Amino acid sequence: MIDFNEVDAYLESHLDNSIDELSKLCAQPSVAAQNWGLEECAMLVGDLLRQRGFRVEIIPTAGAPVVFGERQAGASSPGRNKTLLIYNHYDVQPPEPLDLWENPPFEPTRRDGKLYARGVSDDKGHLVSRLFAIDALLSSNADLPCNVKFVIEGEEEVGSVHLADFVAENREKLTADACIWEFGGVDHREVPMQYLGLRGICYVELSVKTAEIDIHSGLGGSIIPNAAWRLVWALNTLKGPDERIMLPGFYDSVRPLSQRDRDMMAALPDVAEVYKQRFGIDHFIKGLTGGAELNIAEVFEPTCTICGLTSGYQGAGSKTVLPAKASAKVDFRLVPDQKPAQVLQQLRQHLDAEGFPEIEITFMGGEPAARTDPDDSFVKLVIDTAELVYGHPMEIVPIVGGSGPNYPFIEHLQLPIASAGIGYPGSHAHAPNENIRLDLYLKGARHITRILQAFSEQT
Repeated sequence: MIDFNEVDAYLESHLDNSIDELSKLCAQPSVAAQNWGLEECAMLVGDLLRQRGFRVEIIPTAGAPVVFGERQAGASSPGRNKTLLIYNHYDVQPPEPLDLWENPPFEPTRRDGKLYARGVSDDKGHLVSRLFAIDALLSSNADLPCNVKFVIEGEEEVGSVHLADFVAENREKLTADACIWEFGGVDHREVPMQYLGLRGICYVELSVKTAEIDIHSGLGGSIIPNAAWRLVWALNTLKGPDERIMLPGFYDSVRPLSQRDRDMMAALPDVAEVYKQRFGIDHFIKGLTGGAELNIAEVFEPTCTICGLTSGYQGAGSKTVLPAKASAKVDFRLVPDQKPAQVLQQLRQHLDAEGFPEIEITFMGGEPAARTDPDDSFVKLVIDTAELVYGHPMEIVPIVGGSGPNYPFIEHLQLPIASAGIGYPGSHAHAPNENIRLDLYLKGARHITRILQAFSEQT
């Protein structure tokens, strides 16, 4: 039987060592979008697992390698016939804009009870905190209470392009009874949240070329097609002023919202004022004001978002030029049961029908939405063990607005997926000055120790 007083004492006394280990991992750049440092980071992650007695494989894919680790429970452990799969990723977002960082993004800096670095919250801190929890259990018991597998990929930040194929091709290797997902944490009230699903995504680049070179606007403005205008007009057809997406059949496969979902969303706090303050906005679209209506719209409605526009001259001063090329990054957030391939087909049909056959579509990644049953016994276990650490059981969020590769784990491996982690609303993930709070890092590790023990005993 594990003595959690002993486990917690280990975590308290070894926190600095774990943060040093995390800092070393964060100092290694691993930017998937720029193909920067991925193989080096995969090797570092493999070393971290080996140091805990895991059998490790660095498995190549058509993109970044996947790190797989496995350690068996002790022969007398209660969960020797049970396996928990833990998913994380070692790639990070690009660090730009660099001038907004208070410390260089790949020089981890500790101040005011926090650790700052690119990737420290998304997702290296979550990974190392779980390894820290394993250290504490091994220090107390010498063996793990159940079998543990890690699958740690290097392309999550670019849509996990090769992970679905990897999971499908490695079903036997990844066989498990349940899965802990990459993230988790507390909300603005310091209440731990249980996130049970992720919206899907279809990410595209739309581009158009109307000439071989940019042209003097005085010469070409009245007689030559303008790539920027062609793209703007095409984008204008994707969504109406009422925010409804205009692709043919786009909403046909959307799964209706259940009463259970409505009830769970209504039980969550009203975030309207929190969002207004956090993001510096004064209103929401579609006349939304707050409460359950806002909570539901945030995650249960599909979206079409222009993420970036590029064309012509954008430097200081003026340059009278007619752009020859224009492009836009666009993402569609998808809800159950929409599929990226279907959206791509609808997008092509729509642009052609609207008179924009010359707009080129480049698919840059995507995955369907997926969810775990909130009544699953593993979910209940994770929720209940949180109260032992946070003094409050987790509140259930049935699906979140972001996207990630949980679909193949649910579809191919048939696993219930629960979240548990170290995040908080001020982490600045994907932004300058990304950080974690050390108190939550410690709580996250404590929670994982309870999850592993309770899981080993669950019948």
